[in-house]
Amino acid sequence: MADSRKNKNRCSFCGRTEDEVGFLITGMNGYICDSCATQAYEITQEALGAGKKASATKLNLKELPKPIEIKKFLDQYVIGQDDAKRFLSVSVYNHYKRLLQKDGGDDVEIEKSNIVMVGSTGTGKTLLARTIAKLLHVPFTIVDATVLTEAGYVGEDIESILTRLLQVADYNVPEAEQGIVFIDEIDKIARKGDNPSITRDVSGEGVQQGLLKLLEGSVVNVPPQGGRKHPDQKMIPVNTKNILFICGGAFDGIEKKIAQRLNTHVVGYSAVRNTAAIDKSNMMQYIAPQDLKSFGLIPEIIGRLPVLTYLNPLDRVALRSILTEPKNSIIKQYIKLFEMDNVKLTFEDAVFEYIVDKAVEYKLGARGLRSIVETIMMDAMFEIPSEQKENFVVTLDYAKHHLEKANMARLQST
Repeated sequence: MADSRKNKNRCSFCGRTEDEVGFLITGMNGYICDSCATQAYEITQEALGAGKKASATKLNLKELPKPIEIKKFLDQYVIGQDDAKRFLSVSVYNHYKRLLQKDGGDDVEIEKSNIVMVGSTGTGKTLLARTIAKLLHVPFTIVDATVLTEAGYVGEDIESILTRLLQVADYNVPEAEQGIVFIDEIDKIARKGDNPSITRDVSGEGVQQGLLKLLEGSVVNVPPQGGRKHPDQKMIPVNTKNILFICGGAFDGIEKKIAQRLNTHVVGYSAVRNTAAIDKSNMMQYIAPQDLKSFGLIPEIIGRLPVLTYLNPLDRVALRSILTEPKNSIIKQYIKLFEMDNVKLTFEDAVFEYIVDKAVEYKLGARGLRSIVETIMMDAMFEIPSEQKENFVVTLDYAKHHLEKANMARLQST
């Protein structure tokens, strides 16, 4: 046995025989096993990483998309909302220019313009953020404000926002420090009353106070894996000075605050004239910073979100376009799903009008379209993959029957 081991090839590094390792790589005067080769690679990468400092991607203004180009790209995926698209396109482009700003000796420093987008549910706030992320040359992440709580309480710390950005940037700190963060559901951290809270408001005003330093720009110690901070944990310092923050929220009920503000002058002819000029079907277009304050955002955080824009509620025309026109429209998604089963799916035009009618009735915006189409198509998606069909046509009668059947089933279950 000793002789057989003696005659076998061995790894020149660890000394194990070819029977004791996965495989041996043969060299000029020796061998290396797969395990030692892996370790050698890891040691090399670590040594190179320690000697080479991470740097941010260099941006070139000529190669960057201009505001009009950014808006055209958004138009392919998001229907309407021209005002919000223009604000978003300009803010993102100015963010690039700010990153490229050189010291010209004139003491003019461009400050960042954080944005807050206000619009009812299903109007496209998150979709705008996700779409613009496809076009950007800098790290981009979407975080949800609903899970944030004040430090020391159950939930996520404010710094977890930057943890997500670091993960997207592959922990390249200079790269992350020029990124963009979209904070969704910002209205959910509104304080619970109009007055500053006497008791702890750990998921409302407490979170807003914690966000101040991030939005303004400061060096924040970020736990690399997220979660709670503890003394023995290694922290990564991140400077938020050049990070652009875009916030979005439904601010449900803020229309009442706007209406109250617009109707302050109730005596005299001019008051009647001004009231008549107001479009009561879309109060969101008259939104102002003081309405956000009335809703429950603290003045300090409103001051750090200088760009305020709104999204229009979706009317029938917009909903009809959303259903079929965008590159990633709902109907195109279902056609693709059936195409993967070699089935050609088509819809009668009357079906689209019926779906839009129901979406307007449910008042769920574009999300309502998805739930209605899903309900109509559920039986077809269950049965057709097992059948040898080449074509399937969704008629108006089919759509009505399946939607009404689903609604009746829900009523019977309750």
